[in-house]
Amino acid sequence: MRFLPVLLIIILAPLLGGLITKIKNNLRMRQGQSIFQPYYNLVKYFNKEEVVSGTSSWIFKMAPFAIFASSLAALFYMREFLALIFIFALGRFFLSLAALDTGSTFGGMGSSREMFISSLSEPVACLACFAVSLQNGSTDLLAWKSLPLANTSALIAGVALFLVMIAETSRIPIDNQETHLELTMIHEAMILEYSGRSLALIEAASYIRQMIWLLIIAQVLLPLTDPVGISGSQWLLWSCWYAARIVIVAAVIALLEIAVAKMRLFRAVDFFGFGFVLAAIAVLCAVLGY
Repeated sequence: MRFLPVLLIIILAPLLGGLITKIKNNLRMRQGQSIFQPYYNLVKYFNKEEVVSGTSSWIFKMAPFAIFASSLAALFYMREFLALIFIFALGRFFLSLAALDTGSTFGGMGSSREMFISSLSEPVACLACFAVSLQNGSTDLLAWKSLPLANTSALIAGVALFLVMIAETSRIPIDNQETHLELTMIHEAMILEYSGRSLALIEAASYIRQMIWLLIIAQVLLPLTDPVGISGSQWLLWSCWYAARIVIVAAVIALLEIAVAKMRLFRAVDFFGFGFVLAAIAVLCAVLGY
């Protein structure tokens, strides 16, 4: 039974990316691409031949499989939040290592920036997780479903995790997925040398990672208990609200991306500093019982 929800997340993860893009285009009064465009892109990448740099080693060829495997491992370890952070860091390590392996200037620049951002985002994520776990008594995500309504500390921690998710999914104002400009690239700079099936694996892994983050934030901000003892129409309502929470978070991401501009790299310190303060306040509220 555990395999079924994992398979569902893998299938629907690209659809979530297409939904965010579609919402952004609608808010900009543009028609834009289809919501299923990520699927078309993945199929196109899988069918294309790979072009590998002559200066790269086996690390470059192995990294996409390690990155995709780390995202799959995260799906099976979604119960433990701290384990998720370490698994995501493992995938980030292989991606940065592969970017350096080609000897490309863009790859080295992107990996350096990625490590800088991760050094700021991971402490915020751990502190926010600590705040939520104080209320639930565990870092187990299943224990987070015990509270029917979010309290003050959970709401503040959820906002801090939302800021982390912005960086982890390479979105504005930290990064920009829609550009290849030298001064703004972080994630895109690290995958410029990839093509074909390797690029498809990296893109699929990013969609899965994005889905996991949205599931976590939706559960923290809009908690929903397990459907135990319900059936029929109640189960249908539960399923609809479960999906609606993710769509709400996705819509907020799309609105944020068209409302703010890409910030300078070193302003990310202020961005995550604000997130760290929010997480610390969430811990204080949890200790006080709020």
